[in-house]
Amino acid sequence: MKVAIIRFPGTNCEFDTAYAFEQLGIKADIIWHEEQNFSADLIVLPGGFSYGDYLRCAAIAKLAPAMKTVKEHAKKGAYILGICNGFQILLELGLLKGAMKHNNSLSFISKMQKLQVISNNNAFLKNFQKNEMIDLPIAHGEGNYFIDDDGLKELEDKDMILLKYIDNPNGSIKDIAGICDENKRIFGLMPHPERVCDDILGSKIGLEMFKGFLN
Repeated sequence: MKVAIIRFPGTNCEFDTAYAFEQLGIKADIIWHEEQNFSADLIVLPGGFSYGDYLRCAAIAKLAPAMKTVKEHAKKGAYILGICNGFQILLELGLLKGAMKHNNSLSFISKMQKLQVISNNNAFLKNFQKNEMIDLPIAHGEGNYFIDDDGLKELEDKDMILLKYIDNPNGSIKDIAGICDENKRIFGLMPHPERVCDDILGSKIGLEMFKGFLN
Protein backbone atom coordinates (compact mmCIF):
# COMPACT_ATOMS: atom_id res chain seq x y z
CA MET A 1 0.00 0.00 0.00
CA LYS A 2 1.25 3.48 -0.88
CA VAL A 3 0.67 6.25 1.69
CA ALA A 4 1.28 9.98 1.12
CA ILE A 5 1.31 12.45 4.03
CA ILE A 6 0.88 16.13 3.08
CA ARG A 7 3.16 18.56 4.90
CA PHE A 8 2.36 22.27 5.22
CA PRO A 9 4.26 25.08 6.94
CA GLY A 10 3.13 24.58 10.53
CA THR A 11 2.37 20.85 10.30
CA ASN A 12 3.71 19.08 13.40
CA CYS A 13 2.39 15.51 13.22
CA GLU A 14 3.70 14.29 9.87
CA PHE A 15 6.58 12.30 11.35
CA ASP A 16 4.41 10.78 14.07
CA THR A 17 2.01 9.64 11.37
CA ALA A 18 4.79 8.25 9.18
CA TYR A 19 6.17 6.39 12.23
CA ALA A 20 2.77 4.82 12.85
CA PHE A 21 2.68 3.40 9.33
CA GLU A 22 6.30 2.21 9.67
CA GLN A 23 5.11 0.16 12.64
CA LEU A 24 2.78 -1.58 10.17
CA GLY A 25 5.52 -2.16 7.60
CA ILE A 26 4.53 0.78 5.36
CA LYS A 27 7.02 3.49 4.37
CA ALA A 28 4.93 6.63 3.91
CA ASP A 29 6.05 9.47 1.64
CA ILE A 30 5.94 12.98 3.11
CA ILE A 31 4.76 15.34 0.36
CA TRP A 32 5.45 19.08 0.47
CA HIS A 33 2.31 21.18 0.06
CA GLU A 34 3.55 22.69 -3.22
CA GLU A 35 3.82 19.31 -4.96
CA GLN A 36 1.22 17.99 -7.37
CA ASN A 37 0.56 14.83 -9.34
CA PHE A 38 1.77 12.43 -6.63
CA SER A 39 0.03 9.09 -6.31
CA ALA A 40 -1.09 7.07 -3.30
CA ASP A 41 -3.67 4.57 -2.13
CA LEU A 42 -4.18 6.64 1.03
CA ILE A 43 -3.57 10.37 1.43
CA VAL A 44 -3.21 11.63 5.01
CA LEU A 45 -3.66 15.27 6.03
CA PRO A 46 -1.94 15.30 9.44
CA GLY A 47 -2.34 17.44 12.53
CA GLY A 48 -0.67 20.74 13.26
CA PHE A 49 -1.25 24.39 12.45
CA SER A 50 -1.06 24.75 8.67
CA TYR A 51 0.07 28.25 7.72
CA GLY A 52 -0.12 29.18 11.39
CA ASP A 53 -3.94 28.95 11.36
CA TYR A 54 -4.05 32.50 9.96
CA LEU A 55 -7.52 33.76 8.97
CA ARG A 56 -9.00 30.56 10.43
CA CYS A 57 -7.92 26.93 10.66
CA ALA A 58 -7.25 25.46 7.20
CA ALA A 59 -8.48 28.54 5.31
CA ILE A 60 -5.12 28.91 3.52
CA ALA A 61 -4.25 25.21 3.37
CA LYS A 62 -7.28 24.50 1.19
CA LEU A 63 -5.64 26.65 -1.53
CA ALA A 64 -2.32 24.75 -1.54
CA PRO A 65 -1.23 23.23 -4.88
CA ALA A 66 -1.27 19.72 -3.40
CA MET A 67 -5.01 20.04 -2.79
CA LYS A 68 -5.60 19.70 -6.54
CA THR A 69 -4.35 16.13 -6.30
CA VAL A 70 -6.29 15.53 -3.07
CA LYS A 71 -9.53 16.54 -4.77
CA GLU A 72 -8.73 14.37 -7.78
CA HIS A 73 -8.12 11.41 -5.47
CA ALA A 74 -11.46 12.05 -3.80
CA LYS A 75 -13.21 11.93 -7.17
CA LYS A 76 -11.51 8.60 -7.92
CA GLY A 77 -12.70 7.15 -4.63
CA ALA A 78 -9.21 6.89 -3.10
CA TYR A 79 -8.89 6.83 0.70
CA ILE A 80 -8.25 10.17 2.42
CA LEU A 81 -7.73 10.62 6.17
CA GLY A 82 -7.67 13.98 7.93
CA ILE A 83 -6.48 14.16 11.54
CA CYS A 84 -7.20 17.29 13.63
CA ASN A 85 -5.97 20.11 11.33
CA GLY A 86 -6.38 17.61 8.49
CA PHE A 87 -10.05 17.22 9.44
CA GLN A 88 -10.39 21.00 9.35
CA ILE A 89 -8.84 21.04 5.87
CA LEU A 90 -11.29 18.41 4.59
CA LEU A 91 -14.17 20.54 5.89
CA GLU A 92 -12.78 23.67 4.22
CA LEU A 93 -12.38 21.75 0.95
CA GLY A 94 -15.98 20.59 1.15
CA LEU A 95 -14.91 16.95 1.02
CA LEU A 96 -16.62 16.41 4.37
CA LYS A 97 -19.76 18.14 5.62
CA GLY A 98 -19.89 20.72 8.38
CA ALA A 99 -17.53 23.31 9.86
CA MET A 100 -15.33 23.96 12.89
CA LYS A 101 -15.72 26.67 15.51
CA HIS A 102 -13.60 27.66 18.49
CA ASN A 103 -13.97 25.42 21.52
CA ASN A 104 -16.78 26.65 23.78
CA SER A 105 -14.18 27.43 26.45
CA LEU A 106 -12.18 29.54 23.94
CA SER A 107 -9.15 27.67 25.31
CA PHE A 108 -6.79 25.19 23.71
CA ILE A 109 -7.49 21.68 25.02
CA SER A 110 -4.77 19.02 25.25
CA LYS A 111 -5.56 15.80 27.11
CA MET A 112 -6.51 12.15 26.82
CA GLN A 113 -10.15 11.88 25.83
CA LYS A 114 -12.67 9.07 26.15
CA LEU A 115 -14.62 8.32 22.97
CA GLN A 116 -17.33 5.98 21.77
CA VAL A 117 -17.15 4.15 18.45
CA ILE A 118 -20.41 4.93 16.66
CA SER A 119 -19.85 3.17 13.34
CA ASN A 120 -17.45 0.34 12.44
CA ASN A 121 -18.93 -0.13 8.97
CA ASN A 122 -15.85 1.37 7.35
CA ALA A 123 -12.16 0.65 6.77
CA PHE A 124 -10.91 3.04 9.45
CA LEU A 125 -12.78 1.54 12.41
CA LYS A 126 -13.54 -1.99 11.24
CA ASN A 127 -11.16 -3.41 13.86
CA PHE A 128 -13.35 -1.99 16.64
CA GLN A 129 -16.72 -2.96 18.06
CA LYS A 130 -19.71 -0.66 17.69
CA ASN A 131 -20.20 1.32 20.94
CA GLU A 132 -16.69 0.35 22.11
CA MET A 133 -15.09 2.89 24.44
CA ILE A 134 -11.57 4.01 23.57
CA ASP A 135 -9.10 6.67 24.72
CA LEU A 136 -7.23 8.96 22.32
CA PRO A 137 -5.31 12.22 22.78
CA ILE A 138 -6.87 15.50 21.67
CA ALA A 139 -5.07 18.80 21.13
CA HIS A 140 -7.01 21.64 19.52
CA GLY A 141 -8.40 25.12 19.93
CA GLU A 142 -10.98 24.90 17.14
CA GLY A 143 -12.53 21.46 17.47
CA ASN A 144 -16.14 22.46 18.04
CA TYR A 145 -17.82 20.66 15.13
CA PHE A 146 -21.02 22.20 13.75
CA ILE A 147 -23.51 21.20 11.07
CA ASP A 148 -27.08 22.34 10.39
CA ASP A 149 -30.12 20.18 11.16
CA ASP A 150 -30.47 18.81 7.62
CA GLY A 151 -26.78 17.95 7.47
CA LEU A 152 -26.91 16.28 10.87
CA LYS A 153 -29.86 14.14 9.81
CA GLU A 154 -27.92 13.05 6.72
CA LEU A 155 -24.89 12.11 8.83
CA GLU A 156 -27.10 10.03 11.11
CA ASP A 157 -29.23 8.44 8.38
CA LYS A 158 -26.24 7.46 6.23
CA ASP A 159 -24.06 6.15 9.08
CA MET A 160 -21.43 8.86 8.57
CA ILE A 161 -20.70 9.58 12.25
CA LEU A 162 -17.58 7.66 13.30
CA LEU A 163 -16.81 8.73 16.86
CA LYS A 164 -18.44 10.69 19.67
CA TYR A 165 -16.93 12.30 22.74
CA ILE A 166 -17.81 11.13 26.22
CA ASP A 167 -18.13 14.28 28.38
CA ASN A 168 -17.86 16.58 25.37
CA PRO A 169 -14.74 18.76 25.83
CA ASN A 170 -15.35 21.40 23.16
CA GLY A 171 -19.08 21.81 22.48
CA SER A 172 -19.31 19.79 19.26
CA ILE A 173 -22.88 19.23 18.15
CA LYS A 174 -24.17 15.82 19.25
CA ASP A 175 -20.70 15.16 20.77
CA ILE A 176 -19.30 14.41 17.27
CA ALA A 177 -15.54 13.76 17.19
CA GLY A 178 -15.17 12.19 13.73
CA ILE A 179 -17.13 11.65 10.53
CA CYS A 180 -16.77 10.19 7.05
CA ASP A 181 -18.27 10.83 3.62
CA GLU A 182 -21.24 8.97 2.21
CA ASN A 183 -19.01 6.52 0.34
CA LYS A 184 -16.91 5.83 3.46
CA ARG A 185 -13.67 6.64 1.67
CA ILE A 186 -12.89 10.03 3.26
CA PHE A 187 -12.42 10.21 7.03
CA GLY A 188 -11.89 13.08 9.46
CA LEU A 189 -11.43 13.12 13.23
CA MET A 190 -10.14 15.59 15.80
CA PRO A 191 -8.39 13.05 18.12
CA HIS A 192 -4.83 11.96 17.30
CA PRO A 193 -4.50 8.18 16.73
CA GLU A 194 -0.89 8.64 15.56
CA ARG A 195 0.07 9.64 19.11
CA VAL A 196 -0.86 6.26 20.56
CA CYS A 197 1.05 3.85 18.34
CA ASP A 198 3.82 2.59 20.61
CA ASP A 199 4.02 0.96 24.04
CA ILE A 200 6.28 3.78 25.23
CA LEU A 201 3.33 6.12 24.63
CA GLY A 202 1.08 3.96 26.77
CA SER A 203 -1.09 2.51 24.01
CA LYS A 204 -1.06 1.08 20.50
CA ILE A 205 -4.75 1.62 19.84
CA GLY A 206 -4.00 4.03 17.00
CA LEU A 207 -2.33 1.23 15.04
CA GLU A 208 -5.63 -0.66 14.99
CA MET A 209 -7.20 2.30 13.22
CA PHE A 210 -4.48 2.66 10.59
CA LYS A 211 -4.36 -1.12 10.13
CA GLY A 212 -7.92 -1.01 8.79
CA PHE A 213 -6.67 0.53 5.57
CA LEU A 214 -4.24 -2.33 4.92
CA ASN A 215 -6.67 -5.21 4.44
